Amino acid sequence: MEKKTARLTVLIDPDKKQAFETLCSAQDITPSQVVRQLIRDYLDQHGVSYASRSPASARKS
Repeated sequence: MEKKTARLTVLIDPDKKQAFETLCSAQDITPSQVVRQLIRDYLDQHGVSYASRSPASARKS
């Protein structure tokens, strides 16, 4: 688990934002959780390591 947090500002179409928030709410997950998972998956797909990656998740690759 990450120890610190940093803000990432993303500009998207308001209609997409609303649809995304609605879907997240329906799935009982926050938009931030979804974005963090997307970033982790993207880094994993490209073989990028980072300091806060747990040893357990590193073995999954």
